[in-house]
Amino acid sequence: MAASAHPSSLCFSLNPTSSKASISKSTNLFVGVVGGSSVKLNSDHLGSNRIAVSVGRVRSAIHASSTQLTPAESPSSSGFSKMTSSSRVPNIVDVNLGDRSYPIYIGPGLLDQPELLQRHVHGKRVLVVTNTTVAPLYLDKVINALTKDNPNVSVETVILPDGEQYKDMDTLMKVFDKAIESRLDRRSTFVALGGGVIGDMCGFAAASFLRGVNFIQIPTTVMAQVDSSVGGKTGINHPLGKNLIGAFYQPQCVLVDTDTLDTLPDRELASGLAEVIKYGLIRDAEFFEWQEKNMDALMARDHIAFAYAIKRSCENKAEVVSLDEKEGGLRATLNLGHTFGHAIETGFGYGHWLHGEAVAVGMVMAVDMSHRLGWIDESLVGRVHNILKKAKLPIAPPESMTVEMFKSIMSVDKKVADGVLRLILLKGPLGNCVFTSDYDKKALDETLSAFSKS
Repeated sequence: MAASAHPSSLCFSLNPTSSKASISKSTNLFVGVVGGSSVKLNSDHLGSNRIAVSVGRVRSAIHASSTQLTPAESPSSSGFSKMTSSSRVPNIVDVNLGDRSYPIYIGPGLLDQPELLQRHVHGKRVLVVTNTTVAPLYLDKVINALTKDNPNVSVETVILPDGEQYKDMDTLMKVFDKAIESRLDRRSTFVALGGGVIGDMCGFAAASFLRGVNFIQIPTTVMAQVDSSVGGKTGINHPLGKNLIGAFYQPQCVLVDTDTLDTLPDRELASGLAEVIKYGLIRDAEFFEWQEKNMDALMARDHIAFAYAIKRSCENKAEVVSLDEKEGGLRATLNLGHTFGHAIETGFGYGHWLHGEAVAVGMVMAVDMSHRLGWIDESLVGRVHNILKKAKLPIAPPESMTVEMFKSIMSVDKKVADGVLRLILLKGPLGNCVFTSDYDKKALDETLSAFSKS
């Protein structure tokens, strides 16, 4: 669903029991169907150039092959026992995008099931893109999965340096160099093996090489498994801003082998949990409450708890992407805290803070601003602080960040429209948010001053 207007505000009020998504606009009417549910724009007047969006949990937008678990279930409950590591049948969440739909496979031991990968390989040539950290751990296993009992497939590899600081054009060229030197053609398949940086870069390379080849995501970090590998956002950073160069380009599948979390450093694991927490804050209150009860299990790397957290996160992401693939409004809410967080990453230097660490602080700042505007209760502010602390995530930016640094970097954020900065803020009960430029700028100034030097 495309829209030419840039609304000043989108209000998202989620009803977990509803199967419909409705969008009210002040000027015209549109009714469409997404995943079997209606999306309606009607003429209710809501003030000057303001759009209010009410989005139900559109369960028809996804399909999960496993038993649906309720957030109240604990990792030791009977419901979770169905997702134990002894099972090799993956949970499947489908991202419904018409003829570009694809499955997300979630479970332990999936790299030992060659048929899962092989069914999504197009042609006979594969390029695996990975990094110096992940290659020694999983590259041989992935090559075996691609080639076992499949002698017609040949695999090339390119191993990039590890870190956000290498998510740039110079490093991306190494992927193109390898693809061209290997004489790969349009029936080739690129495979991203690694975290968010590798997934973003490999996806962008696949979108660009020969104007588009197939690619597969094999995320090995929590951050990538619950967020960046799903939805088709690809790209690289620019010295002036994060992810400013890229494309929307969907994979053939996402394969989440939860066993890869066993080798993930504690800091990387905590970083990924920031995105898990985000889903609860913006659209899934029950999931947030489950996290509050089960954060200790997640920090202890409980496989059953993590399988549920990854699956529930992917369900949330799949629902949003199925409704708004190219971030016309609803999908922007997945960026809670990211405008502030990206400013930290850019200003402090790519790679010094992990993405999730910066997003965690960004969420704290967005929550602070939401409270200053009178849009949320003080109790929610405290709950956000507490859960981030339990996840061992920071709640304040680096001391070197200044108000002017924040403002300068945020002014080129991708959510700026017609020179106006739009933010994702919480409004109302837990699980509700707005994407808006209709806020008191004094509140933003007060938040920036409270968290950084003038």
